[in-house]
Amino acid sequence: MKHSLILSSLILFSIGLPNTNVIAEQPDANTLADLQSGLESLQQKVTELQSNPDLQNRDRRQEVADVAVFAKAVEWMLRHNEFPKKGYAKSAARVIELGQQRVAELTAGKPTWTLRQGVSIRGYTSTVDGSVQPYALSLPAGVDSESGDRWPLYVKLHGRANDMNEVDFIHRHEGKPLAEDQTWIQLDVYGRGNNAYRWAGETDVFEAIIDVRRRFRIDDNRVTLHGFSMGGAGSWHLGLHHPATWSSVGPGAGFVDFYKYQKQTEQRPPWQHANLGIYDAIDYSLNAFNVPVCTYGGENDPQAEAGRSVVAAAKERNVGIKSLIGAGMGHKFHPDSLKEFMAFHKEKSAAGRPRILGRPHIRFTTKTLKYNDCDWLTIEEMELVYEPATVDAKVNDRGNVDITTSNIAVLSLSRDAGTFAIIDGESLPCYDAAESLLPNVIYEKTSRGWVVQTYDESRAFEDNPSKHKRHNLQGPIDDAFMGRFTCVTGTGNASNGNHQAWSAWTLKRFDSEFDKWMRAKVPVVRDADVDDEMIEGSHLILFGDPSSNSVLKKVLPELPIEWTDETITVNGQSYSTADHAVSLIFPNPLNPSKYIVINSGHTFHEADFKNSNSWLFPRLGDIAVQKFTKQDDGSFDEQTVWAANFNSGWRLPNPTEP
Repeated sequence: MKHSLILSSLILFSIGLPNTNVIAEQPDANTLADLQSGLESLQQKVTELQSNPDLQNRDRRQEVADVAVFAKAVEWMLRHNEFPKKGYAKSAARVIELGQQRVAELTAGKPTWTLRQGVSIRGYTSTVDGSVQPYALSLPAGVDSESGDRWPLYVKLHGRANDMNEVDFIHRHEGKPLAEDQTWIQLDVYGRGNNAYRWAGETDVFEAIIDVRRRFRIDDNRVTLHGFSMGGAGSWHLGLHHPATWSSVGPGAGFVDFYKYQKQTEQRPPWQHANLGIYDAIDYSLNAFNVPVCTYGGENDPQAEAGRSVVAAAKERNVGIKSLIGAGMGHKFHPDSLKEFMAFHKEKSAAGRPRILGRPHIRFTTKTLKYNDCDWLTIEEMELVYEPATVDAKVNDRGNVDITTSNIAVLSLSRDAGTFAIIDGESLPCYDAAESLLPNVIYEKTSRGWVVQTYDESRAFEDNPSKHKRHNLQGPIDDAFMGRFTCVTGTGNASNGNHQAWSAWTLKRFDSEFDKWMRAKVPVVRDADVDDEMIEGSHLILFGDPSSNSVLKKVLPELPIEWTDETITVNGQSYSTADHAVSLIFPNPLNPSKYIVINSGHTFHEADFKNSNSWLFPRLGDIAVQKFTKQDDGSFDEQTVWAANFNSGWRLPNPTEP
């Protein structure tokens, strides 16, 4: 069975249109009643485990999550009636049985799955929404959490599988044998289903990795990322946006841009066009300079064009990417290509990525501060948002760092990177800067040229007194849902009934879509219940108007809009609240290190989730005015009449007509 497990899991489903050729199996009433009864019993026991004081240390909490994820899987299957094929009800019953087995083992203090060789399901609690999310972990012989040995980790991203939910994911992995030649720990990411590892799906990848690190000693310099189809798209995305994280990256097929993949000939509106720069991996091909990449495509697979295009784009920048072509193959691996593919990553894993400060040369680019660092160099601020910010930094023979930049306002270096930093021809201290008291040295581009910040200036910089766009505080609206967020509803009386009805419908739509497609409940509280802990730890998503939502009323004076009972004024233009609304993201005036969002969940919707994952890009930028019209069924039609992205200082563009 050599390579068979890897091959079977890599060859999954296309990332194109949903699979419509499915045989639906609607279980009979007795079967559904049995599943519901079994679920309720399991949920009760999980609740007892969660409240057991003997299970509150870190290791035990992880084991409780390993049990809770079985209950979560069946709960979501039942709540969304997800029985697309024969066998799903049987799989759900088996998942309940496995959950009960784990309850018994954990209650007895003898969990057998924690070090079991082979594949087992694990769970973790997400910081995004408090949900329990699954992943699969493959352990080779000899793994011991108490040992000092550090293990290489392979992170594998699955392809699009339209019928896969948590129950099916568990069915695919739990109890499966280990591949014959596997000598590494492997993490198979669920990633909240089918989203190409975007948004909370991206957060899921890194939270799952963190959870594995808490359980076992992982060699952080030997972490491999690979996947096929949608997993290939995810590997391109995460590999090129985080190039210093991996020892190697292996994208098989998968899309790398929107327009070409979707055969779009008409450019999207300016704010959407700019936001495509967040995810279009081809724009980040330069970053393959910093990580070994081996891509694969079948000779007859249309999706192989993605790999070829990134290889060509990288070559134009004098960056090499190894490319494998499966002779005569469609959308799957050729067995010989798979052997060569896996051999490449095994070799790079053995060598490991450069250790801290072991990388003498960095070439890095980004279009967003969401993805802003590579090893010992960080782009702290950009001059122009969604334009390429590029840096070339090389340690020279004298132990100094030669740096050239483009579209960078502020950058930082690890103090130990060099004695001096020579930035765009200007020599500035590095090792001795800021009184040698801080681990990183901050450089700012001014009208006088580049300057190095003092100790006091560096400490003040951390607080972002100018409220500039920074990492994880750069927008757009959808970015708020990659970290912990809390939706806040109003307890007051709205000034306009139409606006209130639209706002309530917007929250209901977000709640429904996030539950179905991001596999978690949306956290919702009343404005009267917002406390200091929520303000400190969460992005606040405010629904309603200043009359109905007291938190919105409190922050309104600091926002770049004016809002009365009758009108909302944005960018110099006023709109009636009776049929217009504003949605925006902005640093929270109550805690500028977090966002506030007004009247918006994700800005892409159900049709986009059902379509190709390449459609999961922002629709409203940082701020938008929408005209809404109520439909006969109670829903609303929305038309974006004006939208924009704030500049690097969180300011609006010059007032213009909508």
